[in-house]
Amino acid sequence: MIKWENVVMNVFENRKQNKQLGLTYAVFLMNGMLALSIGSLLPFVRDARGLDYGFCGLIVSLHSVGNLFSSFFAGTLPLVIGKKKSILLFQSAFAISYCMILFGKGNLVLAAAFLMTGLARGAASNYCNSKINNLAPGKAWIINGLHAMFSIGAFVFPILLTLITGTHADHWVYACMLMIALGVLTWILYLLIPEDEDVVAAAPAAGEAKESNWGFLKEPLFYLVILTLFFYLCAEQGVIGWMITYFKDTELLSPSVSTITASVQWLMILLGRLSAAFLSLKIAKEKLLPVMGVGLVAFFIILIFSKTTFWIMFGIVGFGYSMAGIYPTTVSFAGKLLQKYSMAWSFILTTASFGSILMPSVIGKIAADAGIAVGMSSVAVVLVIDFVCIIALCMYSVRSQKERIS
Repeated sequence: MIKWENVVMNVFENRKQNKQLGLTYAVFLMNGMLALSIGSLLPFVRDARGLDYGFCGLIVSLHSVGNLFSSFFAGTLPLVIGKKKSILLFQSAFAISYCMILFGKGNLVLAAAFLMTGLARGAASNYCNSKINNLAPGKAWIINGLHAMFSIGAFVFPILLTLITGTHADHWVYACMLMIALGVLTWILYLLIPEDEDVVAAAPAAGEAKESNWGFLKEPLFYLVILTLFFYLCAEQGVIGWMITYFKDTELLSPSVSTITASVQWLMILLGRLSAAFLSLKIAKEKLLPVMGVGLVAFFIILIFSKTTFWIMFGIVGFGYSMAGIYPTTVSFAGKLLQKYSMAWSFILTTASFGSILMPSVIGKIAADAGIAVGMSSVAVVLVIDFVCIIALCMYSVRSQKERIS
């Protein structure tokens, strides 16, 4: 039997590391709330400001652009000004953006605010994943625990918003005030997170610097992780972005039940990440990840081809549960790579994130030409490709371990 206290002691050697873990988990939970606040608050902001659907689509895209931008520069900026100053700079955008949403005038200010929410979110993702990988490189259960915190935040915010607004839609302003307070709290927590080292990169010999910062480009593992995450994010955002519309437009589910599917999926993602954190203690990630991949493909097929409510919901439950551990477990394969090369995570996150931007548009284009059912079915192709990438990643990891032993 595995004793949790022994595992923790093996991973965290001192009080400082425990503090790093706890505070990093806390800020990533709030990052989950930030991520879900965008879509949850948008209808209220739209109605209050009289926005059209075209502009709403633009500002949501600007959030994704900000997320992508900071995902890259939050990894490179620390080389210039240090880790602490970098994350504090980016996270100041959290509270400021919601002040702009609440008090700003004009569409330009609103567009800038949504861009800034993305800046804060992407920087947090970069920082927290890097921090956990540096604390416990390759420890899948720790990374799954981090992403479980994100899921908790994502699950909690819509509930809080419902409680705050109730039958008074104009109470959305209080939800914005809550986000401003959380933004300030998050900034303070980042300030309190201890850094192992926070020095600006010196200027060594040119050849030495290039090898130190860019050596990951020679690592096959780097590309296998990117490909696995890219196609996974294609599928994830494709399903999350279009699932409700698919069920409503095909009339497979009633409008009310269609909306509930999103909550069901996030609940299963939360449960799945907690389970993955536990299972990764007992099962090698090289065995666990392919099982998740099989579940992802199988349950999506059930979800997309079923015609009755029971089997559709069964597919959603299984799909959400299976997808939960894919991202953090894949990231854990790159643990030592991220620890060795400070810029590697920025490139992985930025490149892979293009999948989440690309696939919803691809589905929309296919749906416009051939119908929403065909558009959603295209996700199955992406999932099969992702499964092939998973197998290649796991085989490479096993082979590398054998070579190190021999």
